[in-house]
Amino acid sequence: MERAFRERLFFALLCLSVPRRDCRYIEDNEVTQDELFSVLNSDLKRELPDASMYRRPLRCLDMVALEGQFTFTAARPQRGCASFFIAEPNKVFSLFYDHVNINCRGGDFIKVFDGWVMKGQRFPSLQDHPLPLHQRYVDYCNSDELSRRTGVRSSQNVFMLFFHIRHAGDGFTITVRQHLNPFPCNIISQTPEGRFTMVVPQQHRNCSFSIIYPVQLQISAFTLGRRSDPALPKMSVTGCSEAGDFVELLGGSGLDTSQMSPIAELCSSFNGPTQMKIGCDNTVLRLVSSGRFVNTLTFSYNLLDQHDLNSVDGFCFTE
Repeated sequence: MERAFRERLFFALLCLSVPRRDCRYIEDNEVTQDELFSVLNSDLKRELPDASMYRRPLRCLDMVALEGQFTFTAARPQRGCASFFIAEPNKVFSLFYDHVNINCRGGDFIKVFDGWVMKGQRFPSLQDHPLPLHQRYVDYCNSDELSRRTGVRSSQNVFMLFFHIRHAGDGFTITVRQHLNPFPCNIISQTPEGRFTMVVPQQHRNCSFSIIYPVQLQISAFTLGRRSDPALPKMSVTGCSEAGDFVELLGGSGLDTSQMSPIAELCSSFNGPTQMKIGCDNTVLRLVSSGRFVNTLTFSYNLLDQHDLNSVDGFCFTE
């Protein structure tokens, strides 16, 4: 059940990431479900020796979790192509162009987006990303030679590559590297289970951790850098915004946290645990920070089992 659910969910999300008229290109693409969703199965990941670079062709619709060199060569006119790159939560990406043979004047393009886009919804949201929206899109055809040589770097563990190539035989080769991020912020989880501590070091910013599965969530510690409350955390739907520093728990079917429904808010530091089950397509923990404190949030999560999903009355629920 777990595998089937993941495949249905991610195929639907990927299809929605391109214009509706282009969904047939996803259906006709040669990428298999096993290849597309193996990125979400930690058992299938493998370590590569430092001396060897992973190389493989890039498909019109693709998902990539490893660093390496990727080449796309159009076998026919290709439009609406999208490659989703995802790393471990504590990594960011850099992308370099090794070779590009496209016709920019003829309508071809290669665009890098700092984050993910699906059906017009973006992760991270406009409120949570450090850059304005227009700076998050980097168009190869509109970049100068210096920008092309220095490459593009992501702000979080995910980014996307959009491309449109009109002539068979044209294409490009890119090299993608992963780098350690000392303070990960705005993360999409690769897996439906895990444990993570999010730290915001006295910065006025919001950090989200997105889990694209129905999950059982356990928050074990939340520190606001001020007085700790040994009692149970204060939880409400809308009662924490005046505090300046708090945690939002959100649920929904899209990526944009500003369009998701609030489930609960945590206002006070505590040593948990507190546990809940969330049956949404996407579950997000969002740490809102004023910049006055070092804020930390520690939590673990695992996929809801068959019994929990069968008992859901409506797709998104809490208990």
